[in-house]
Parts: sequence; C-alpha cells; structure tokens
Amino acid sequence: MSGTGPRTVTPRRPDRPRDQDLTAPVVDELCRLLPAWLPARRWYAGKGHGLHEVRPLLAEVVVPGTPALLQTVFRTDDGACYQLLVGAVPGPADTRPGVPADAVIGSFRTPDGRTLTLYEASFDSELLSAFLQRFVEARPCGALEYHHVPGAVIPAGLPARPLTGEQSNTSVAFGDRMMLKVLRRIMPGAGTELETLAALGRADDVPSAALLAWAQTAGRQGAQPATLCILQEFVPSRGDGWSIATAQAKTCIRGACPSLAPPDGFSGDAFALGQATAQVHRALAQQLGSRPLSGPEALELTDALMARLDDALAEVPDLTPYARGLHRAYRSLRDAVRHGNPLPIQRIHGDLHLGQALRTPDGWVLIDFEGEPGHPVEERRRPQPALRDVAAMLRSFDYAAHHALGDLLGTPPGGPAARGPRGTRLTRRAAAWALRGRRAFCAGYTAAGGQDPRTSPALLRAFEADKAVYEALYEARNRPQWLPIPLAAVRRLAHGSHPAG
Repeated sequence: MSGTGPRTVTPRRPDRPRDQDLTAPVVDELCRLLPAWLPARRWYAGKGHGLHEVRPLLAEVVVPGTPALLQTVFRTDDGACYQLLVGAVPGPADTRPGVPADAVIGSFRTPDGRTLTLYEASFDSELLSAFLQRFVEARPCGALEYHHVPGAVIPAGLPARPLTGEQSNTSVAFGDRMMLKVLRRIMPGAGTELETLAALGRADDVPSAALLAWAQTAGRQGAQPATLCILQEFVPSRGDGWSIATAQAKTCIRGACPSLAPPDGFSGDAFALGQATAQVHRALAQQLGSRPLSGPEALELTDALMARLDDALAEVPDLTPYARGLHRAYRSLRDAVRHGNPLPIQRIHGDLHLGQALRTPDGWVLIDFEGEPGHPVEERRRPQPALRDVAAMLRSFDYAAHHALGDLLGTPPGGPAARGPRGTRLTRRAAAWALRGRRAFCAGYTAAGGQDPRTSPALLRAFEADKAVYEALYEARNRPQWLPIPLAAVRRLAHGSHPAG
C-alpha cells in the first residue's frame, strides 16, 4: 500500500464475468456499514476512538459465484489499513453454516434488484476452501498477487476451520496440513513475518512452521507490495506454552510439588523451550546477519527505554517510586556496551512469550514472527539484541505463575486472599515455580549454543525492566486489578535483582 494516498478500487472491464458487477455496489455498501461494524472487531486497533469514515483501497472478487468472496482493504479515518474477507450471499447470512451473527456486516439491494447480505467470511468453510485454490494456482487476480514457495505442496479442497484465540490477525486451518494467516492491519512492504519465515525456511532443522505461500498487493505505480496473507505448515500440538505452563504451575502451587523441590514437571519443558529459542536465533543470525551494537546505537537504545518509562510514568503513578532504579538499570546497559561488553544485534522474534510456542511430540515450535503488532514495521524489522526475546520470555514465566495463583485464590494478585496465611504460602510457591522456569529456560538457551543470558545480568535486567514497564502500562489501561504483577517485577528489577535468579 502506498503511503501517499488510497489505491483506486479495480475497475470493471467488459471481459470480466458478471460477478465483477458486484464489486462497485459492495464497496459502496461497505463504506456505509463498516464505520459501525469495524470498531467491535477484536483486531481493530482504534478502540476508544470514533470511526466516521472508511475509504476503499482494494477490492477483488477472488471466489466468484453464489456466495462470492471478495478480498478487500479499507483505510480508516485515522490512517490505518485493514483487510477483510467479505462474503456476499443472496438473502440472509444464516444460510451459511458456521457464520456467527456478529460476523454479519449488513444487507442491501443491488442495482439489479437482488438482496445481498455481506459478512466477514473467515468463518465460512466452503468459501475459504475455494479461496485456497488461489494459492495453488499462484496466478494474479486484478490488483492481487499469489505466490508459493518453489516445491511447496499445497493440496486443494481441504476443509477449512477458523482458529480461535488470536487477537491481531485471523488464522484458518486447512485439515491438519496448512494454516492461513489473514493479516488484518496492513502495512506497506513485505511483512516482517513473511521475511522471517522465508529466512528460517532457508536454514536447516529450525523449530518453526514452514512457509508455503503468500498473497500480496501488486505494487503498481511505484507503491510497495503489501503482504496480505501467509500460508504455512500446520503444526499439530498438544497445546501452546501458556496453557501448558499455567496448568502445571497450578498443580505445583496447589502443593503437588514442594516450593523448594528439585525441578518440577515444567522445568524440562522450559529447558527445551530455551533450546528452541536459541536455535531460531542462530538461524536468523545466519540467514539475515548480525553485528555488534555500536556506542551511538547503545545511547539511542537507552534513550528509547527511558522515553518509554517517562511515558508510562505519566499514566501509571505507581511506577514513580522505582523510576530512579529503572533509570540506573537502563544506564547500565549503555555503560556495559561502552566498556567493551559486546551486544550482538540481529532479527529476533520480537513478541516472544509462552503463547507463541507450540508443544509438539518432537519438541517446541515457535510461531507468530510478526513482532509486537503495536510497534511500527520499521521498528519490528530493525535488528535487536536477542536478549530482548529472552527477557520477554522470562516475564512470561512470571505471568504464568501469577495467573495460576490468581485462579487458585479466586482473586487477582494483591487482593485480600493473597495476603492471608494461605495466600502467602501459595505466593511463595508461585515465585519458586517461576524462578525454576526462568533458570531452566536460560540453561536450555545456553546448551543450544546461545550466549548464556546469565553472563550479562545488567543487559538482561534492563530489557526485562522495559518489558515490565510496558506490562504495567497495559494493565493500568486494561486490567487495573492485575497491575500488581508487573509492579512486583519492576520493584525487584529496580532494586537490582538478577532476572533469572
């Protein structure tokens, strides 16, 4: 998508089939309906701000017939661009199996007198299975291009089913063979996840899902092609790291494993997860390069950490007592680099946590290499210290322990139940569980060839503190009752405690 203005919707040509007559009236109707419908989507980033107008950038009929499927991109009045897969069916949408009521955008009468209902089609198994054919054929469709990796096997006709739980995008599984990620927030240029998966595909034996195909805009008139969809290998698993970790933490905190016992059931998984993370980091460094962080870059990085802290302090007064200690932690990162402690930078995952790992029979597989969705694409693409991913995962262990604790106590952290004798006892067990997980993860990361995170405590402390500050701001805005979780970490890190022990 070009940053200079909206792309014109593909005009109808005389040789196009009758289905293309749908495009103009459907787009006009979507411009009328989307300002009311779009803000309720979980992947809409402009919550809290009124939406008054949308402008069409792209609309193509990608599955003709009844119903038809249109692949569309609209720009909202705040400048953000969103992709929708829109089904158009005569009569009501409840004739389409599996389409929930809140997916219905609205109905209208076409110029030829038909009544069409428009709906978000990611729940329509039949339409999505037909859409898969676009990736099999890899032929352009108007302003759209479809590409597949040379040699990739993409079987057609597999049943489609939407996957739940994703916030910023929408994923659809095809049987147990493939998964299509429909990107919702569309940015100019190749997607960071597409670049990362392509790089990992060039490496050997990397614990990630193989890239198979992708869809993008055609990049006409000097505009950069924008990634719209990514088709990759489906990874059958027994669960993601978050669900597995919280379940085992709950068992341990309840008393099935003593608080100071040898490694509990998840420590082996944590060790293996550290190994998988190091393998991915090593492959990314090999394929996309790495280099030391320079002195000026270290100063720029420190300034960015402090600026984020200052922004958070303006909204979260509870951080104020720890500001001085956090500033010291950030300055120690800069000083460490200045005094000859090399800090390699490279492409990283960028949003690593327990939920971004799947446990397969053969070990852990890392997923969702898009980076932090709220950050600009340029920032997500920029080389970063691999320790940032490590620090983010250490915070995830802490969160898993506290969420398990909250479930057992029936109250958010810091509530009355957490302060009583039982709450105090269970809190100690939760902290011990998280500590063992962090230590095991760091040990596995080192065993697989990654730089031992524990040998750079000042650097790791700074990155974990930055993540905890981000979490405090998020919780203050969205779940104030959970604010004690990141505040406890901020207090520990501001006082100089070792992140992994």
